Amino acid sequence: MFGWTVEITVPDYPKCIICVAPHTSNWDFILGELAIRSVGRTAGFLMKSSWFFFPLGCILKAIGGVPVERKNKKMSLVDAMVQRFKSEERLTVAIAPEGTRKSVDKWHTGFLRIASEANVPVALGAIDYAKRHIQVTDMFEPTGDVERDIAEVKRFYSRFTGKYPSNCSVRPQ
Repeated sequence: MFGWTVEITVPDYPKCIICVAPHTSNWDFILGELAIRSVGRTAGFLMKSSWFFFPLGCILKAIGGVPVERKNKKMSLVDAMVQRFKSEERLTVAIAPEGTRKSVDKWHTGFLRIASEANVPVALGAIDYAKRHIQVTDMFEPTGDVERDIAEVKRFYSRFTGKYPSNCSVRPQ
């Protein structure tokens, strides 16, 4: 795959969240899609709703895209995803907790809450541009202590290099 190696060893759970980091480039999405499909699996993904314009929106939805309306007052994204996990027999969703390709001090913790409330496992997926390696080899079990959990997740990702390293923040929150 263009000089990249792919290592995906976590079980193919019927329902799963794949936490993906570092997320510093739009290429992360393309590489992640190619990686998961290279082993015969698929994963949906969350993406801001502004990307879901015609005709791109039709394509994104067809390959598993879930539009995120950032200012939805009717239902939180966490609640919507928990409902979706509970209503579908099979669902894997990749979530980038950084929430953007820019450097941020605080990562979103919704994926931890979704996993806990929907009772689904969390796999840790990393894209390492320095080594040209993509892996989904580790599982993470949330403890319920969101601050401790996100610090542990950030520690895991501290050894990986994004396409734009200055845009990745793995400092504790």
